[in-house]
Amino acid sequence: MVETNPLRKWLITLTVITASVIELIDTSIVNVALPDMMGNLGATLDEVAWVVVAYVVANVIVLPMTGWLSSVLGRRRYFAGSIVLFTVASFFCGHASNIWELVIFRFVQGMGGGALLSTSQAILVETFPPQELGLANALFGLGVVVGPTIGPTLGGWITDNFAWPWIFYVNLPIGIAATVLTLAFIREPQHKRRVGSIDKLGIALLAVGIGSLQVVLERGDREDWFASTYITVLAAVAAIVLPLFVWHELRTEHPIVDLRVLKDRSLAMGTVFTFILGFGLYSSVLIFPLFVQRILGFTATQTGLILLPGGLATALMMPLIGKLLQRGFPPQLLNAIGFVVFFVFCLMLSRSNLGSDQMDFFWPLVLRGVGLACLFVPLTTIALSNLKGADIAQGTGLTNMARQLGGSFGIAIVATFIERRSWTHRDLLIRHLTPYSTNATEWLHKVTLGFVGRGVPPLAAQQKAFGALEGVVARQTALLTYMDAFRLVGGFFLVCIPLLVLFKKGKGGKVPVEALH
Repeated sequence: MVETNPLRKWLITLTVITASVIELIDTSIVNVALPDMMGNLGATLDEVAWVVVAYVVANVIVLPMTGWLSSVLGRRRYFAGSIVLFTVASFFCGHASNIWELVIFRFVQGMGGGALLSTSQAILVETFPPQELGLANALFGLGVVVGPTIGPTLGGWITDNFAWPWIFYVNLPIGIAATVLTLAFIREPQHKRRVGSIDKLGIALLAVGIGSLQVVLERGDREDWFASTYITVLAAVAAIVLPLFVWHELRTEHPIVDLRVLKDRSLAMGTVFTFILGFGLYSSVLIFPLFVQRILGFTATQTGLILLPGGLATALMMPLIGKLLQRGFPPQLLNAIGFVVFFVFCLMLSRSNLGSDQMDFFWPLVLRGVGLACLFVPLTTIALSNLKGADIAQGTGLTNMARQLGGSFGIAIVATFIERRSWTHRDLLIRHLTPYSTNATEWLHKVTLGFVGRGVPPLAAQQKAFGALEGVVARQTALLTYMDAFRLVGGFFLVCIPLLVLFKKGKGGKVPVEALH
């Protein structure tokens, strides 16, 4: 239902953006607090990793179901109830007394958070008039892009200055405010999907299939992929169950996820490209902080401050892109610009060195922010442009799930690439460190003499020199590996540009009036 009262429209916008931002921040905010959780809860690194996995798995399971759940429970009640569930689970996460209690409540928190993304987007799309669809998606995109960017920084600052439970407690006042605003201003949509019998088999297949796939993606690299029995089993389960789920949903009269909406070519292609966007967004969020913190020695706070200009660039560009779409600018051209800009960002970072400082990353990250704005707003606008009434909620659920899955695939692939590539570079470097290498022997001799000059016995000085050489090799190996990872992500975006021809030719971010009535 299009909102004609300007004040109410912007209060609704504030409500849904607030809800989506806290959900997305919680996707990444815990990452920097994991070491503190390990010490406080007596958990191993392997156990504490499930704190991240549980949240993401629950998120991805719930996302495609949000359209159906909104129809069954009523969107206003479902949205408010999800915020309450997310907020209450946040409180119990902070109060967890052992690691598995925390994992359980993180799963519950993820179930509540899963509704906040797609339902927020559906509410925005129906609140704004058809000619402002691009602007609505731009406003929603602020939370989607900025949330994962500031999450680690906020988590690091809270952990350093308070304690890890406070990364969950900060959600409480925001969640309460969002709940009150929802009950006060959010209305039920004019059109709802007709709900018949509950698709119990569909729910089971979705939970098992998507849940198994997500665990494989989240844990595969750590478990050395198919060297692990349970990863192999879960991969087989996903490979069998997900096709069964698609087959069942296309045949049943009242599906839990109405995949028939993907017959709309714009939504189908928009979903594919949203997957690509998720790959780039989350994999670049993974690579850059690891590079500057592990290799260049930046703190979490410094890393967050470096990322901030890029986030601000996205925030400034999103409304501008929305206005361009509103005035008929071709979204395919904006997508192409976004892919090229993202490639240039990755190319610039691939030329970093061990002496790079904060200012060296300023313009590349600003470019990344501009590129993400050029990708997100047109993609979501194209994807939703032909949907009508109740199909909007289903479409937003599918596109948001695609982005999350794209991020999981991106992180899994890049993390595995970094691990495998590091061994290749190390092997190549070590081949040149032989007793016959003049440069290596001269360097070792010079460093050994330096230690001896400081009063270290000759034998111990030689051992220290070899240790220093190992440190140099490790840093150079890591540098070369991360540079290759940046090239990998950049190349991925570059080769995706020709796929834009699969979109129907069209202009702007407008949708037919009947799409929202």
